[in-house]
Amino acid sequence: MWQHSSVKFNTLADLKQVHKQIAQAHTEEVARAAALAAAARKAHADKNLFSMAVGAVQTLPDKKQAIKKPVPVPPVALQRQKDDAAVLRDALSDEFDASTLLDTDEMLSFRRPGVGRDVTHKLRKGEWSIQKEIDLHGLRSDEARLALATFIREAHKHGLRCLRVVHGKGLGSPGKTPVLKSKVHSWLVQKNQVMAFVQAKPAEGGAGALVVLLTSGH
Repeated sequence: MWQHSSVKFNTLADLKQVHKQIAQAHTEEVARAAALAAAARKAHADKNLFSMAVGAVQTLPDKKQAIKKPVPVPPVALQRQKDDAAVLRDALSDEFDASTLLDTDEMLSFRRPGVGRDVTHKLRKGEWSIQKEIDLHGLRSDEARLALATFIREAHKHGLRCLRVVHGKGLGSPGKTPVLKSKVHSWLVQKNQVMAFVQAKPAEGGAGALVVLLTSGH
């Protein structure tokens, strides 16, 4: 009689039968493990094949939740703001009386406080070369005011110093009164960039024009 652990075998045939059963159980266990592994490999391959066929997927949005698109912010017109600011700086008044600021000579010249008489004297003699001019003759008052303000601002920005402003003698105005001439005097006095001005020499326009000296832009 053979004894294996707690199991007793009466014959050799019984022992062989037990070994056979153990071997068969082991074979079946190996087969089941192999089948499970093969199934797992097939599932993984199928998943990859589906991903390759379909491509990238995206979760669908919840239809119950509203999607609010961001409202684009309109661009700020920086250049327009700068231009508007410049217009405000150039807002010249027609009510300003410049007569008390003009030198009481026959040509009604002007110089800022602190500017010596030698400056207007040199302007009259033509010691400053005229670099640019504007002709306001024939323009309406509001057109002339805007044109002159823009002209002075741009000339000063580009470093110009000596300008000529043609306003006309007013002979074509009602009553032959030089209305634009007096307004141009007033507008120029209000411009901080203007250091001085004098009536032009006869060859440069005489009583119908002014020679204007600007402050240095540097």
